[in-house]
Amino acid sequence: MKVKIVFVGVFLFIFQFCKGQGKTHHFLLGYDVGLADTNVTSTKARFLIDSNSIITVPESRKMPFGSTQATMSDENGNLIIATNGCWIADATGDTMLNGGGLNPSIYMKDWCDNTSGFPVPHANVILPFPDDSTKYILFHHGWDTVLYSYYYYVPLHLLSTLIDISANAGKGEVLLNKKNVKLINDSLSEGIAACKHGNGRDWWIVSLKESTDLIYTMLLTPNGIDTIFTQKLNVPISYVNCWYPQFSPDGNKFAYAFTYPIPNPGPWYADVRYFDFDRCTGIFSNPHVIDISDTYPGMGIQFSPNSKYLYCSTQQNLHQIDVATQTKTLVATNDTFYSPYFPFQTDFWAMYRAANGKIYVSSGNSVIDMHVINEPDSAGLACDVQLHSLHLPCFQFRANVYHPNYYLGCDTSLGCPCLSANSIQEYTKHDFKFSVSPNPTNGNVKIMYLLPQNKNGLFEITDMQGRVLFTYKLPPWSTLQNFNLSFLSGGVYSCCIKSESQMATTKLIIMH
Repeated sequence: MKVKIVFVGVFLFIFQFCKGQGKTHHFLLGYDVGLADTNVTSTKARFLIDSNSIITVPESRKMPFGSTQATMSDENGNLIIATNGCWIADATGDTMLNGGGLNPSIYMKDWCDNTSGFPVPHANVILPFPDDSTKYILFHHGWDTVLYSYYYYVPLHLLSTLIDISANAGKGEVLLNKKNVKLINDSLSEGIAACKHGNGRDWWIVSLKESTDLIYTMLLTPNGIDTIFTQKLNVPISYVNCWYPQFSPDGNKFAYAFTYPIPNPGPWYADVRYFDFDRCTGIFSNPHVIDISDTYPGMGIQFSPNSKYLYCSTQQNLHQIDVATQTKTLVATNDTFYSPYFPFQTDFWAMYRAANGKIYVSSGNSVIDMHVINEPDSAGLACDVQLHSLHLPCFQFRANVYHPNYYLGCDTSLGCPCLSANSIQEYTKHDFKFSVSPNPTNGNVKIMYLLPQNKNGLFEITDMQGRVLFTYKLPPWSTLQNFNLSFLSGGVYSCCIKSESQMATTKLIIMH
C-alpha cells in the first residue's frame, strides 16, 4: 500500500507538468537496485518530455524495467498505460484489471517473478485502436520455450492484447477474450515496429523472422488485424541478433541493426539495414546495408526527427548515416567513463528520439548517466553528442520505451485515400502566395499569403512528428500576420496554411 500511495502522489505532482504533451510524454526509468548506494536518490524515476524540455522526476512505483517497456499517455500527458512485458499497469501504477499474466508460460514466469520484466528490447508497442478512442491494443513478443544464441533471446510468438481504457472507472480493463491472442507462431528477431498507414487511420505492424531475410507485416484496421503477409527483404541473411526495428518519423524509411560474432567469441560483425517503405501497400524496397563493424557488438539505431539521418552504434562508437547518400560519419567514441564506478561503463546501447527533438542514448550496463545527441538533425559533428551528460537519480539498464510516430498524418500522394478520423477533408496543394520570413529565425516571423475571396484560413505549425504546436485563424481578406514563436525550441518545423479544401506548406527553421 505504501508504494501505491507514493506513486499516486508522484503521479498527481507530474500532472502539473503534463498539459498538452501528448502520447509520448513519459519514459519510465529504473528497477529495484541501488537503494543503499549513496550515488542514487531513488530506485526509479521517469522522464517528462515535451517539445521544449525534459524533466527527470524520482519516484517510487511498483513496475520495474530491465529491457522491455511500452507506455501510453493521453493527449494531456497523463500516463494511462504502462507495461514491462509481464503485466500491464493503469494510471495509478497498480495492475490494470485483468492486466497480469502477459505471454503465459513457465519461462515467462521465471523472468517476471525474479527480474525486471521481459528481457527483450522493443518487444512491446501500444497503439490507439483505429476509429475507437476508448480502445488501445498492445502488441507483444512472447515465449513458450526459450531459444537462446549468442547473447540473444529469440521470441517465438507475436501476440496482441486489447484494452478498454474507459472501463473500471476510467482506469482501464484488459478484455479477457482479446488477451494474449497469438498472431504469429514463429521464431522472430527481437523487436516490433509500427507505422501509420498512408490513409492516416490504420497501422502497419512488423516483426523480422529470425535467421532469414523475411519480414512479417500485418495491418490493423477498425475491424482488427486485416491481413498478415511476409516479404523477402533481399539483404544478407541475418543469423539472429537483429535489434531495434523502427520506422522513420515521416514513415518513408525502415531500419534495423544486425550484429554477429565472427568467430565466436569475437570480433563482431555489425551492420545497419534500411529500406524505403510504402505506407499504402506495406512493401519494403531499395535496401541498403552499411557496415559498422569493430571489436564490439553493435545494436543501437535511431532516426533523426527530420528523417534525414540514421544514428547507429557499437558499444564503442556512435555513427551518423546520411540515408540519401549512405555516407557514414563517426560522431562519438566511448571515453571509458564509469557511472558511478567500475565496472559500470557508459558505452552505447539503445537510443530514444524524444519529443524535444533530442536523442537519448542508454548504456549496456546499469549506469546513472545517459548520453544526449542535442542536434540530431545536423550533419556530422554538428549533431553535438554530449557523453554521459544527463545524470539520473537511479540506476538505468537497457530498457528503452518504444513510441512510434502517433501523429503521422495522411499521405494521399501515395495513392490511398485519407481515412483519418482527425482529417475532416482531403486537401489539395495550392501555393496561396505563401511565404515565411525571416527563415531561419529566432522566433519573430512574418507570414504573407493570399486567401480565396471572402474565405477564412488556418495557419498551423507542427513538429517533425506531425503534432500541432500552434494554430491561428486567418480572417478573410487578410494577407499578412506577425508572430512571436520564441516559445518553440530550436529545430525544423512545418508551417501550413489551409483554406477550403486547399493547403500550402513550407519548412521553418528556428535558431536561438
